[in-house]
Amino acid sequence: MIIFKKAENGNMKSHPTLIFLLLYLFSGHFMFPQQDDNKSFKETTELFKNQEQLSLKLNFSAKNLRENTNDSTYIMSMLWYKDKGVTWDSMNIQLRARGNFRRDNCYYVPLRIKLKKSATKGTIFQGNKKLKVVLPCLEGRNGNDYVIKEYLAYKLYEDISPYHFKTRLLELEFLEEKGQRIKKHQIQGFLIEDIDNVAERVHGKQIKRVIHPLQHDPTFAVENAFFEYLIGNTDYSARVQHNQRLLFIEDKIVAVPYDFDMSGLVNTHYATVSNIQNIPTQIDIVTQRAYKGYNRDEAVFQKVRQTYLDNKEQIYATIESLEKYFQDRAQFLMAKEFVADFFEILGNDKKFERNIVNRTRLK
Repeated sequence: MIIFKKAENGNMKSHPTLIFLLLYLFSGHFMFPQQDDNKSFKETTELFKNQEQLSLKLNFSAKNLRENTNDSTYIMSMLWYKDKGVTWDSMNIQLRARGNFRRDNCYYVPLRIKLKKSATKGTIFQGNKKLKVVLPCLEGRNGNDYVIKEYLAYKLYEDISPYHFKTRLLELEFLEEKGQRIKKHQIQGFLIEDIDNVAERVHGKQIKRVIHPLQHDPTFAVENAFFEYLIGNTDYSARVQHNQRLLFIEDKIVAVPYDFDMSGLVNTHYATVSNIQNIPTQIDIVTQRAYKGYNRDEAVFQKVRQTYLDNKEQIYATIESLEKYFQDRAQFLMAKEFVADFFEILGNDKKFERNIVNRTRLK
């Protein structure tokens, strides 16, 4: 029988020999039970199966979109796209503005696209009814690079967890209607699949009510919390489903994270520390990390810790694969260094215990 001792602060402690034994037991195939689940997942739609950068063109008035759309009101528009050829194909779509901060404070409004089934039949968009579009916040320096870094965050979580949002990088031509003239913008962006597609793909069901994180599956909950710590994000709450969506999958409750523009990894000009009252560690800027996960058995922490360490090379490969999209190499290097700092903490027993294990929330 394995016995953990409880420390004065309520966290579970164990002997180093026991840690080694646990790491051995959780190695190999035992380490990745969730990876086997992928075999039974439904294939993603063609739009997200292909990871080549997609060329899109949109034409609308940003002012009209802000003033005349909400969660249930859309405007009619047109979308042009290039799939495999050099000519543009097009389809009618519905558009609305979305988001909170970015909708009110950014030049480029974040978008939600609604697609008709009949319009998408036989196209790369088939199987998608709704899509999110992430765009830069402002014109000018680093806007596109911030988008690439947020896209990177989604791809990093895809390296870790089978329960994630699929994304597709965009090269977007935005034809902005400004009175009687059209202003052309060439910007980077990316698409995010709808939560309904995620649920269908992993054979799960969306949960729209609040469920306390301590009732979530322990392993996936810690994977999620480690990820938010990796990217330095405090702008989320698994407890009230802020920038988290809940799925019920094979008797497990799993939170799927999204919206990472306030993270230290992205480090936008407008990023601020969020949900300060729910952060166990006092931090002042987003590039400082604070662990917001809940107290779990030591075995779960060590299992997830090893999952991240085992995926370290893949995570760095993902980062390297996106270097070509950065306009400012310094932004790429800062993102890479930020991830390296996380692995320095994870690979050091004392730093891991001090910064993560001893910073967990009890309730």
